[in-house]
Amino acid sequence: MNSLINQSFQTKTTHFARRFTYSVTFAEITCLKHEESSTLFDPPKFFSTHRMSKHKSVRNTKVLHAHLLTTGALRSNIFFTNSLLDWYCKSGAVVVARKLFDAVPLRQVISWNIMMSGYNHNSMFQKSWEIFCGMHLLGFEPNESTYRSVLSACAALQAPIWRASLFPYNKKGFISNGYVRSGMMDMFAKSCSFNNALRIFFDVSCDNKVCWNVIISGAVRNGENWVALDLFRQMCSASLFPNSHTFSSILTACTVLRELEIGKAIHVWLIKCGVADVFVDTAIIDLYAKCGCMHDAAEKFSQMTVHNVGSWTAIISGFVREDDSVSALEFFKDMREVGEEISNFTVTSVLAACAKPGMIEEASQIHSLILKLGFCLDVTVGAALINMYAKLGEVGLSDLAFSEIKNSKDQGKWAAMMSSFAQNKNSGNIVELFQTMLAQSMRPDSHCISSVLSVISCLNLGRQMHCYCLKSGQVTDLSLGSSIFTMYSKCGCLGESYEVFEKLPQKDNVSWTSMIAGFADHGHVDRAFQLLKDMLYQEIAPDQITLIAILTACSARCILPTGKEIHGYVFRLGSGTNTVVVGALVTMYSKCGRLELARKVFNMLPQKDPVACSSLVSGYAQNGLIEEAILAFNDMLLLGVEVDSFIISSILRAVALLNKSSIGIQLHAFIVKLGLASDASIGSSLVTMYSNYGSIEDCRKVFDQVEKPDLISWTAIIVSYAQHGKGAEALATYELMRKEGIQPDSVTFVGVLLACSHSGLVEVAFFYFNLMVKDYGIKPGHRHYACIVDILGRSGRLREAESFINNMPLEPDALIWGTLLAACQVHGDFELGKMAAKKVMELGSCDAGAYVSLSNICADVGQWEEVANIRSLMKGTGTKKEPGWSYV
Repeated sequence: MNSLINQSFQTKTTHFARRFTYSVTFAEITCLKHEESSTLFDPPKFFSTHRMSKHKSVRNTKVLHAHLLTTGALRSNIFFTNSLLDWYCKSGAVVVARKLFDAVPLRQVISWNIMMSGYNHNSMFQKSWEIFCGMHLLGFEPNESTYRSVLSACAALQAPIWRASLFPYNKKGFISNGYVRSGMMDMFAKSCSFNNALRIFFDVSCDNKVCWNVIISGAVRNGENWVALDLFRQMCSASLFPNSHTFSSILTACTVLRELEIGKAIHVWLIKCGVADVFVDTAIIDLYAKCGCMHDAAEKFSQMTVHNVGSWTAIISGFVREDDSVSALEFFKDMREVGEEISNFTVTSVLAACAKPGMIEEASQIHSLILKLGFCLDVTVGAALINMYAKLGEVGLSDLAFSEIKNSKDQGKWAAMMSSFAQNKNSGNIVELFQTMLAQSMRPDSHCISSVLSVISCLNLGRQMHCYCLKSGQVTDLSLGSSIFTMYSKCGCLGESYEVFEKLPQKDNVSWTSMIAGFADHGHVDRAFQLLKDMLYQEIAPDQITLIAILTACSARCILPTGKEIHGYVFRLGSGTNTVVVGALVTMYSKCGRLELARKVFNMLPQKDPVACSSLVSGYAQNGLIEEAILAFNDMLLLGVEVDSFIISSILRAVALLNKSSIGIQLHAFIVKLGLASDASIGSSLVTMYSNYGSIEDCRKVFDQVEKPDLISWTAIIVSYAQHGKGAEALATYELMRKEGIQPDSVTFVGVLLACSHSGLVEVAFFYFNLMVKDYGIKPGHRHYACIVDILGRSGRLREAESFINNMPLEPDALIWGTLLAACQVHGDFELGKMAAKKVMELGSCDAGAYVSLSNICADVGQWEEVANIRSLMKGTGTKKEPGWSYV
């Protein structure tokens, strides 16, 4: 009952307020009539008295309009009409104002100005421009107010203008008016004609701060940041003290240019002058944050007495940029506690902070907050949600966020979802999403198409996408063109890749690097090196990614001279202390067997980092210098270098070769202490290490601790089971891997065939061999054929093994003939064994095993003269039999 009473009271109060408002207006009109009966009515005095009245609504203006029509006063003086026009425009009734304007027979310039100003006030800038055009065509002479209004409209429209209609102000002397001049410059700056704005600024000397601020902010808006700094210097030289607008613009220019020292000097100046403004302080925080000085940014933030959403967002995004998610979320929590309103920019920064492994709980909490605050309707926030879940590996949640965005035609959300699928290698889903866009009559942009191209491994599909780009006219887009020729490179079609690259109208650093990497990845080091020379000839400086691509190719092919040339160029370029490039140099020298040079380059680093350290450790390990690898790893720990999964994997491979289980167990304990036991790459290395130690039980325990086993992890445990004669377990693990959705590769099938061989499963081996070829399209290599030969040889089917070798599409290598030779020794087939040994020796193998096996076969059948000949032949070729040894 009380609620009904309150509701009734509120309704009556509202009606009373409206009636009171109307009564005031009618009282004014009544007073007007009373004044008419006693003295003459003074319209200018009336409008001047009531121009600031709070009751200047559309209805009240119409009442006054009706009275003026009734009394005939509206026709007697244009002042009444202009006043009514102004009242209508300021009350939002521009349509009524326009009808009144059109009915005026004799308009004045002020009438046109009122209408233009009214349209601008109501954000109807196109209508304002049309009014100006009509005024110009009817021959009315614009004044300063006219130009101020039309310039504001043109600046807001950011569209081409009739400059011939605007430039007459120069002849009329309006150039000296600061408002008109600043409006003209602002219009040109916002329409990307900064040179014209600059010309207008320098036409006449000026000491108006507004003009200086407009031209400086216009320079920053158009990316002319050095020009902005120079203008700021000139302004200071002219003894004009900058205000907060000037400082905000110039600090933004310093931020973009990463000119930290200039920014610090301005900061000191502001402190000395006592300038305190929340927008200037926010610009200072943004400068320090984007230059990586988060300590200074946080200190400045703490000194601010007043914060706004911009300052909070600047400090949060700064910590996100420095990969400090904990601090970013702490500041966001403080922001929420003080009750500061958050913006979509704040939300996107916080979402980026949560896009790290192990932060799914925090991500879910932020997602709930977004739903609570209603930001889920914002397309930018939705795209950030999709990207966050993609980086967390939660594609299902990315899809959920995608479905929550209501605007189904927005390109941003589709591009974000495709990027999510691309990051998680879901090629099927991304192609399906692309087809859905086409079915909905949407035109995918370059970001969507690039995401699709990034996951394509099928040449036929890639060519279809290329055709679509040609048909839609997007092939000239630089980023999209780079994606197309990179796709061809991945598919092994370097000719087509280079053809697309050549046809690009413009090439940037990324496109050159991608093409160089394409040649380098496929072993065409000479072409890659020549392309690097062409790049330098066109005065495009290669970045560290380009140099790493060339050095990686030199490492793969062990091309030391080219690697040294690149090293010399790196030294001249001044990148000799770049840790990533130095890591690639260390790897290159290590792969080329020049460990002393690798160590020398490594020692030149002023600060050792995980990349360079792991390169040195793996270099020692790959060259058989196991103890040196362990010592290098120990030195790295003493230096306090952060340990990552790549370093641990490198040292584990070295320890596995050392066959010292005590060191391996200590290293495993160290890994558990660091919390890295669940890492897939480390788990794979541990499985291999324990397999070499002969402990298959420990292999399984380590594998079970891996949180999300990848293909390498599954392959490692399958091979371990196979090597230890547990064929059934190996095949069961393979089937479990397939159920988990992991696609096997050629190495996986080597493990499967090895398991069949050790378990005597001949028919099963042929089944998997055919499955590999037909279902997965994997071309068998020498190791696969060697496994089949081993299976047939172990089962005594030597002639069938010989026939299998002769019918191979590949030329048999020493491994295959050596496998047959070993089987001949087991089954005592002298003739076939002699032929197999001859093939091994013809292939130039220096392995003593072939000589020993043939010698043993001859000894078994009593061919002692052959045994002596074989021993003599071994001595002649310099082949020596390694003495047997036991670890026990």
